Amino acid sequence: MELENLVTLTTGITLLTCVLAVVGLHSYATGKAQRQALVDRLAATGQAPSAGRRRRFRTLDRRLRRTKTGRKLELRLAATGLDITPGEFFVYMLASVAGLWMIGQAALAPFFGPLAGLLGAAAAVQFLNWQRQKRIEKFINQLPELARILANATHAGLALRTAIGMAAEELEAPAGEELGKVADQLTLGASMDDALGELADRLPSRELVVLVTTLILSNRAGGQVVSALRNLTETLEERKETRREVRTQLSQVNMTSYAVPVLGVGSLFLMNGVKDGALERMTGSPAGQVAVIVAFALYAVGFVLIRRLSRIDV
Repeated sequence: MELENLVTLTTGITLLTCVLAVVGLHSYATGKAQRQALVDRLAATGQAPSAGRRRRFRTLDRRLRRTKTGRKLELRLAATGLDITPGEFFVYMLASVAGLWMIGQAALAPFFGPLAGLLGAAAAVQFLNWQRQKRIEKFINQLPELARILANATHAGLALRTAIGMAAEELEAPAGEELGKVADQLTLGASMDDALGELADRLPSRELVVLVTTLILSNRAGGQVVSALRNLTETLEERKETRREVRTQLSQVNMTSYAVPVLGVGSLFLMNGVKDGALERMTGSPAGQVAVIVAFALYAVGFVLIRRLSRIDV
């Protein structure tokens, strides 16, 4: 009797498990079909989500985002448009610093290891600044086309929110990506002032500030958005050409600012190559170490001064 009850119980559990498995498979297939249908609808409108890549160092990234430095780093990375998390950038920067430390210590002298590591950290920060400025310049070049699209859309009777979403679909990166973020914020209920203000904070430039101010004031007062945007388009086109001419004229000066420190570092390798161990003997005394630090400081000051003197705000 007990054996029959055990067989019955086992059979019932097996049948229940099979039923639950079938229900689970059906739910999974239904959810997968619904997700695919959603992806197909988004793809038809040009808004298909990307699969993305697997993120590394997630634990470190979460801890880093909780700190003030991590939040600043996250904002800076967002402004560069790089597909990298703060945790990944921090690990890669540490690896670069360690690599340059060992190279400087092995190729020159032990004293140059920490200096090479500091140079690696400064180069990482400079790389982020360069990527951000590059993205800002590319965005500025797209502003005339952006103003033209917004003017045409508002002239056709579309609301400013709809015009921004249309511009996000038609323009390439970075303008398309940034306007897509603005459109998403507006969809989630953010105000026009806040969404456009965050855009101006991410990519600061005079041209973008003028465009954002024009859109905000026109949206508040209900003024003539079309005429204001068309006049702004002509102004942005002229500023675009002026910036291009200035950048061409200053290209040689910018190359000089990078060539000066490179020549200084190259002279160290040349000195050590002419007489092996010369740098180690030179940095073996406090006077030699002070002289090297002063020399590096002067190269850094020269780089900054050349960059500042060659900067022309248009």
